[in-house]
Amino acid sequence: MSEDFDVPNPRPFVVGAKSVRLRVRVTPRASRDALGGVFTGPDGRLALQARLAAPPVDGAANAALVAMIAKTLRLRKADVAIASGETSRMKVLELSGDVAAIKTRLEELAAT
Repeated sequence: MSEDFDVPNPRPFVVGAKSVRLRVRVTPRASRDALGGVFTGPDGRLALQARLAAPPVDGAANAALVAMIAKTLRLRKADVAIASGETSRMKVLELSGDVAAIKTRLEELAAT
């Protein structure tokens, strides 16, 4: 990766040569699925806010998150993987595909 989440980063994602790592804060059992807005954690790191109607039971919220990110960024579900935080609200997703296009879409999404 060209940048790391451990250093101050003005974006909730890190662009690498072959993939993009996206930090997401998940709120399960929301009234509806919604993606957008940037959350600043207590450690000062940024994360994209994701609200999911699915409960955090048996991986339902994780599956809903992968599906929503894939649809929003126009990726295949297979191109979205949870790199860390499967049982946590804070997750890091590994996004594979056209890195430049993913970066552009994420910048647009983070600006809302």
